[in-house]
Amino acid sequence: MLQSCGHSDENEPAPAPTPEKVAWNQVAEDATQALITHFWNNREGYFNTMPDLSDTENNQYWPQAHAMDVVIDAYLRTGNAGYRNLFDKWLEGIKKKAGNSYFNDFYDDEEWICLTMLRLYDCTKEQKYLDTAQSLWSDIQQAWNTKYCGGGMAWRKSQPWSKNACSNGPAGIIAARMYNIQHKEADLQLAKNIYNWERDNLYAAGTGAVYDSMNGQNGNSVTTWVFTYNQGTFVGMCHELYKITGEKLYLRDAVKAASYTLSSLSDLSESVLKDEGTGDGGLFKGIFVRYFALLIQDPNIDTTDKTRFVAFLNHNANTLKDKGTSALNLFGCNWARKDSGTDLGTHVSGCVLLEAAATINGAN
Repeated sequence: MLQSCGHSDENEPAPAPTPEKVAWNQVAEDATQALITHFWNNREGYFNTMPDLSDTENNQYWPQAHAMDVVIDAYLRTGNAGYRNLFDKWLEGIKKKAGNSYFNDFYDDEEWICLTMLRLYDCTKEQKYLDTAQSLWSDIQQAWNTKYCGGGMAWRKSQPWSKNACSNGPAGIIAARMYNIQHKEADLQLAKNIYNWERDNLYAAGTGAVYDSMNGQNGNSVTTWVFTYNQGTFVGMCHELYKITGEKLYLRDAVKAASYTLSSLSDLSESVLKDEGTGDGGLFKGIFVRYFALLIQDPNIDTTDKTRFVAFLNHNANTLKDKGTSALNLFGCNWARKDSGTDLGTHVSGCVLLEAAATINGAN
């Protein structure tokens, strides 16, 4: 346990010094405005998957949550009513596009939408967002079963034996945040149960790696793929539980998992988070950064850890700003190279990074 503090690894890339006096507020604003200009489908009320297309079929469900999260970031940063005006359009637009329902076979899809609804409620206090989140949460809780793998949240309703990091980490975050709002002990207990299951079955405590999944139909075999987004949601779940309970183990695990990401999931030639492709993979880095940035802001994080975490985030942000931004202010899957393949997920990930840099560095 004492070894899990996650201090700097010898293989961790060493970020270059961060240039001073970057106008991060403007950098973030330009990125988020590009998201709206090139991806927002104002007629339908959702974000298109590819830029500058009016095709109403050009849409995927789970990335909608992450795109709206960026809009929420921008609204919290600026207070601009133009951002808030998108909230209700999106609330109705994604439901209509998904067959007039927020529910589907994939629990992780529902979890992402639920988390965004909680953020919308948090910044507006409008009951409809919390009601939608609660409706989703009631369905999501059915993912927990002990028939397979001794517990854990199933990935899909049609595959209760598949217990994936992508369905457990976000569910743990939801449970903790629901507890903060409604103070139901059952939510906090479920958050702890999810954490304990994922830590016991998919987390490598010695390194900080978070493995992809466990298959209850195949002898509880573990698929040891490691992605930035699974690291990020584990970090987020641990951090939420630490804030509620004050138990140091949660914070140590969050720091350990974050440190592993920096040391093992980075492009060593550029010292930035690695290219994980377009499509689903395009969102992975952004998910990690969202929860990594929240961890950085915790006042109880060790000063040494905070210093290197901030340096890493700033180096990634500066690299994206200087090397990875296209003429249209769009971002691809490689933060150190322009025009490296752009879709909604890759651009959103870049926006999350720059909005985080604006927050961490006090906007200006």
